[in-house]
Amino acid sequence: MKIAFFDAKPYDRAPFEKYAGAKGLDIVFYDVKLDESTVGLARGFDAVCVFVNDVVNAAVIDALYAFGVRMIALRCAGYNNVDVERAFGKIHVFRVPAYSPYAVAEHAMAMLLTSVRRIHKAYNRTRDFNFSLNGLTGFDLHGKTAGVVGTGRIGRVFIDICRGFGMRVLAYDKFPAKDSGIDYVSLDELLAESDVISFHCPLTEETNHLINAETVKKLKKGVVLINTSRGALIDAEALLSGIKERRIGAACLDVYEEESDIFFRDFSGHIVEDDTLARLISMPNVLVTSHQAFLTEEALDAIAETTVDNLLSFENSGVCANELCYRCGNIEDCKKKRLEKCF
Repeated sequence: MKIAFFDAKPYDRAPFEKYAGAKGLDIVFYDVKLDESTVGLARGFDAVCVFVNDVVNAAVIDALYAFGVRMIALRCAGYNNVDVERAFGKIHVFRVPAYSPYAVAEHAMAMLLTSVRRIHKAYNRTRDFNFSLNGLTGFDLHGKTAGVVGTGRIGRVFIDICRGFGMRVLAYDKFPAKDSGIDYVSLDELLAESDVISFHCPLTEETNHLINAETVKKLKKGVVLINTSRGALIDAEALLSGIKERRIGAACLDVYEEESDIFFRDFSGHIVEDDTLARLISMPNVLVTSHQAFLTEEALDAIAETTVDNLLSFENSGVCANELCYRCGNIEDCKKKRLEKCF
C-alpha cells in the first residue's frame, strides 16, 4: 500500500516510519498541505494521510477519486476539514478518535495555570534579572467553578484534573454521559456561573461560534476561556470585544479560527497579516500556543499506530472501526456497527 502523507512535520516521521515500516506500508512524506493546488501529488497512491489544516473539500475529493485513491486517513480526531458527504460512495475516510486525552486535558490546565499565575510573565522577568512581584498577583483555582463544554474522553479527564484542584465543575453536552456523576446544566447556566470555561467539543454547525457577541454578554465577569478543541468554537472578534469590555478576564487559545495558513509555520521576522490574531497576541491577558495540545510522545505514538491500523484493517477486511460514514446520517456512530462496508 502506498500512502501520500501531507503536511508532514519532523515529529511526525519517526513514529509513522516505525509503525508503517513494521507493517510493510510505503509512505511518502510531503511538507505541503493537501489542497486543490497540491492534490496532484496524490496521483498513483492508494491512500492519503492528512491533518487538521489540510483542505479535503469536494474538489479535492473528486480529484483523489479520479486518481484512484481509495482511502483518506485522518491522523486526528476532528474531521470538519473533510467533506464526508462528498466522500460517501467514493473514498473511505478514517480518523483517530482518541490518542491521548491526557495530553490535551493537561495542556489545557497548563495554559490555565500559566495564565492565572502569570508564570509566562515571571519567566520573562527573571531572565532579565527582574525579581519584582508587582503585577503578578493571580488567584486560587480551589473553590472556583469550572465549566466544561463537551464531556467526551478529553473533557472528562479535564474534569478530573479540575476536581483535583478542588474546583466545582459544571458541564454542558448535547449528549450527557449517563451515570457519570457529572453535574450537567444548560449552556446559559454554565456561561453565567463559571469562573473558567474549557471547550472540549467537536466543531459542527451547532457549535460554530458557540462564543459570539450574544453569548459573551452571558459570561460571568472576569471569566477565563480555554480552547484546545477547534478555533471556530469562538468568534475571535467577539472574543476581542469581550476582553476590551472587561467581560472576559483572560483567554488561553491553543487553536484559532483562521489558523490554517499560520499555525505550524515559522513567521518570526515576518509581518503576520491576520490583524485579529496579532491583536489577540498583543493582549496581556491572552495566551496563544500553536495547536500544541496533542504534542506528546505518547500521543504521537498512538496516532501513528491507530492510523496505520485503520488503513490495514480496511485493506484486509473491508471494515474499519474508525471509519466516518455518511450513509447512516450519524457520521461517528454507524448503525451498521462497522460489521460491513458502508458502500
